[in-house]
Amino acid sequence: MKMRYNNRMKGKIIAVVGGGAGGMLCAHALAEGGENTVFLIERGARAGRKLSATGNGQGNITNLHMDAGHYFSDDRDKVARILREFSPADLLSYLENLGGLFESDERGRVYPCGRQASAVTDLLRFALERAGVRLLLGHTVCSLAGEGDGYRLGFAEGGDLHADVVVLATGGKAAKNFGTDGTGYALARSLGHTLTPLFPALVQLKTETAPVRGLKGVRVHCLVTAFDGDKALHHARGDVIFTDYGVSGNAVFLLSSYLTDAAAPRLTLDFLPDRGEEELALFLERKEGLCPRENLLGCILPGALGRAVIRRAGEHGGFTARRAAALVKGYPLIVTGTLGFDGAQVTRGGIPLSETDGGLQSLRAKNVYFCGEILNVDGECGGYNLHWAFSSAMHAARDILRR
Repeated sequence: MKMRYNNRMKGKIIAVVGGGAGGMLCAHALAEGGENTVFLIERGARAGRKLSATGNGQGNITNLHMDAGHYFSDDRDKVARILREFSPADLLSYLENLGGLFESDERGRVYPCGRQASAVTDLLRFALERAGVRLLLGHTVCSLAGEGDGYRLGFAEGGDLHADVVVLATGGKAAKNFGTDGTGYALARSLGHTLTPLFPALVQLKTETAPVRGLKGVRVHCLVTAFDGDKALHHARGDVIFTDYGVSGNAVFLLSSYLTDAAAPRLTLDFLPDRGEEELALFLERKEGLCPRENLLGCILPGALGRAVIRRAGEHGGFTARRAAALVKGYPLIVTGTLGFDGAQVTRGGIPLSETDGGLQSLRAKNVYFCGEILNVDGECGGYNLHWAFSSAMHAARDILRR
């Protein structure tokens, strides 16, 4: 059954596919900026589910330290231009006009003052209603084909919709519990687009199990360095959480993005980044006679972690305080994999930016646009990925309205 609204439609019909952060903002900007009929199509029961979970539910929507150096892409110059055109200040002004108040922390991460991500979703949801956006929930777009001067969108649930302009804001392949299972890529490929290789990013890492045995649940703030063999790739200072399969935490999420194509991935953890190894070794040598060896790192590291370091320092040649100090300053972990797309926050890879024009319009299909994670752009953790969703959505909306 074909959906027909012709007697109630005005202007051009614009279909935004995907009710995430980018799709919601894009649909709102389109509805506010012109006399058109805007549909927002979401396969789930409600829009903004992933947005409501961002920042551990607190809503880390952007970062004040915004530049393209925090992103991975096939065209960082284009990323930089888009970020400049809709900066964190522009985003905050936009959302404040919708009724929100925001604050930043010491790392530049921006949150709603109430620290509830769902409140940001509500801002956009209420704004969509006021702007007259037609929200189609529970509709999965399974086909996209040219029809006259526009496109026919077929729904898996039955029926279809004709649109003059289509925006694909379907997300990537990460966190399919939010509806982002990669099906949007098939729509793009049906129009002649290609895909770069896809990898889970901002994801928990699996490691060799012996060094993490007995440490499940231990959290430590440390300096972590990612290596490919002997080559240092990047470092991050933050939380590491030990698990039964390896490591998690914000420092691990950030560094996972640098290990996606490493041939010999590994990490080293510096548990006392503000202390020198020689200083620590001398301190431990003095302390050796004051307590049992298993407690040597007491009041220095969490108990279970300290005992694990002592045990490891006693392997292959016997224990010395200097070996313990060396492990505190560089605890090595061989990375064996990740938790995959189900555990990842974002997708590395997607539709190459080189297959879009300056307005993020497809170079393969006129009047088809992309925004957000479906493109080959992903950022570090800290609000960068959500800001890309917002900024690319606004960029596409402005280009549509201009044309």
